[in-house]
Amino acid sequence: MASNDCTIGGFNVPRDTILLVNAWAIHRDPQVWNDPTSFKIETFQGVEAEGHKLMPFGMGRRSCPGAGLAQHVVGLGLASLIQCFEWERVSEKAIDLTEGKG
Repeated sequence: MASNDCTIGGFNVPRDTILLVNAWAIHRDPQVWNDPTSFKIETFQGVEAEGHKLMPFGMGRRSCPGAGLAQHVVGLGLASLIQCFEWERVSEKAIDLTEGKG
């Protein structure tokens, strides 16, 4: 909610106006993404997150209330896979276990 009269993106926003972030439009903006309607893993490999360019759980007070839960469940799911299965290497080649971003 705007606490004072202001201008955002060339629009005059009166005090007490509720502002919502349109994450769908940002994620499909051709000025931000190359071919925004296609998923390309190369877009996300080896790059730092840029501000509010990618918002999978929304932003602000209207963000997804389950974001924290989702992030914990991914870890629990991975832990369950590791615990419940016998894992074997497909080849004798050593596996790189160095920590990375992502």
